[in-house]
Amino acid sequence: MTGWGEYSLAMALFIGSHFVPRIGGLRDRLITALGQRIYFSVYGMMSLALLVWVVIAAGRAPYMELWPQMPWTRCVPNIVMPAAIILATCGVGIAQPFTLGGRRRVTFDAVAPGFAAVSRHPLFLALALWSGAHLVPNGDLAHVILFGSFAAMALAAIPAFDAKARRALGPQAAHRFMHTTAILSLAPLFDPNWRRLNGRSITLRAIAGLVLWLALLHLHEYVIGVSPFPV
Repeated sequence: MTGWGEYSLAMALFIGSHFVPRIGGLRDRLITALGQRIYFSVYGMMSLALLVWVVIAAGRAPYMELWPQMPWTRCVPNIVMPAAIILATCGVGIAQPFTLGGRRRVTFDAVAPGFAAVSRHPLFLALALWSGAHLVPNGDLAHVILFGSFAAMALAAIPAFDAKARRALGPQAAHRFMHTTAILSLAPLFDPNWRRLNGRSITLRAIAGLVLWLALLHLHEYVIGVSPFPV
């Protein structure tokens, strides 16, 4: 299967993998049967594999240009992606249950919000940055649908998860939650007390993010089939 057929199938399976488990409590039953750690590990690997397939399938789809790719446009992902990947590495396992990748079985601590003070939705922001940055140099129809859809879903998820938090926490706790966290704020990085509690772990995660970015940058051509460098 090639062309639009493969691309449509890959997109349908990727999107379906995020919505089907929520139907009829299927996800909760699987978590009960497998355990939270195994379920999310398997689900994460499956999602990553489907994402790679969607990106590759988009490259195989018939090329229909909406805007041309200029050499400078390849600089945009190279500038944005370090920040996106650092957000992702710092946000995985965040002690905030009302977001993608957050630890579900924790109670949010407004006194020590951790990385949620920088961003309470770091993985959604990382996804939005990744897709938005890649939209610039990829002006063909298949990639515009791909990256545009991901950016829209990531940005739409943020207010949806915030609304879920407000419903779960109640008015007073929700006010503290929103007041001590942010969509994105660099202010905590300049707070000595925040750095004392979180500086070491966040620094290590940020370094891991930069290493991962360098690895992905140099593997991009071999995995995706396109060089990320301006030519």
